[in-house]
Amino acid sequence: MTCIFLFACSSTTDKSPNASGDQDEAPREIKLDKIKLPEGFKIEVYASDVKNARSMSLSPNGTLFVGTRGHGSVYALQDTNGDLKIDKQYTLIEDLNMPNGVAFRDGDLYFAEVDKVWVFRDIESKLDNPGEPELIVDTYPDKKHHGWKYIAFGPDGWLYIPVGAHCNICEPDGEIFASITRLNVETKEVEIMQKGVRNTVGFAWHPETKEFWFTDNGGDWLGDDMPACELNYAPQKGMDFGYPYCHQGDFLDPKVGKGKDCADYAAPAQKLGPHVAPLGMEFYQGDMFPAEYRHHAFIAEHGSWNRSTPIGYRLTIVRIENNTKAVSYETFAEGWLDDKTAWGRPVDLEHMPDGSLLVSDDYANAIYRISYGVEE
Repeated sequence: MTCIFLFACSSTTDKSPNASGDQDEAPREIKLDKIKLPEGFKIEVYASDVKNARSMSLSPNGTLFVGTRGHGSVYALQDTNGDLKIDKQYTLIEDLNMPNGVAFRDGDLYFAEVDKVWVFRDIESKLDNPGEPELIVDTYPDKKHHGWKYIAFGPDGWLYIPVGAHCNICEPDGEIFASITRLNVETKEVEIMQKGVRNTVGFAWHPETKEFWFTDNGGDWLGDDMPACELNYAPQKGMDFGYPYCHQGDFLDPKVGKGKDCADYAAPAQKLGPHVAPLGMEFYQGDMFPAEYRHHAFIAEHGSWNRSTPIGYRLTIVRIENNTKAVSYETFAEGWLDDKTAWGRPVDLEHMPDGSLLVSDDYANAIYRISYGVEE
């Protein structure tokens, strides 16, 4: 049986400054001396001046592909001399509609706008002149509210693509909203895998069980401490995680939840902090970090935008017991929030072949590398 896990938390969709990480072209100070990590770990700048760096996908050859939300571009980054610093940056395409999601497979780069999925074939052979991409589908909804996509290929070979709710909290205008879909990139078939998911912007499959976990941003304007973000588990296709009727597994929405019962929906396996906005996540699979981190879920928390006391702006870990049960939730790295003011906002995570972990930051326009121990 194929099993699926799931995360949920608060949105970053307001119109206030810095709500999404979108910003002007002015450079921002990177304050890595503020970052607190467990003993033995260190964080360094892997790439700077990567405007609005969001989702990442690393090729086997070491090319890092990066999507954006507010900047409209897709990048390719390379470390050509092996010093663990990016020294070459290509802008593959510009002026797109929130091209957040990127996924590399078999030499091809797939990327997603709000309503379209495209591909650059054999991209690494033509980074300096990629030409026009090939359109895969253009049938996804064009609503921008929660419309940006995170995409990744699953063990089944399908491309998984979420469709966020088109509002803060409301009944979806069509079955495809507030769902996670998958796309067969050869046949163009699309099917809905999970429902009741407000806005997921990150997911991964467990390296041993191949079970699927994902983050989801929960509803706003229900108070500083409501709703909690969630880590959820779906053991089969077609489960319903409650949006918009039930929040955090046990709180009926005061408006649209009347007459509903939270017991009718999948409850979270682990509640996360309220309004922390968890985005990218990865199960640690490398050998560099101590064994206590292996196969646990690292989460990039983008941070709250409408909470009276800011929260998030950090990396956290959900520890998994027997590969199936979430048993704890703790901070791994923090310091992007400095005296209640954010200088950076973590977005996505990506493994490096040496076991280190990359972190994108759409506010500081940077990508960091977290490593452990003494390196050669």
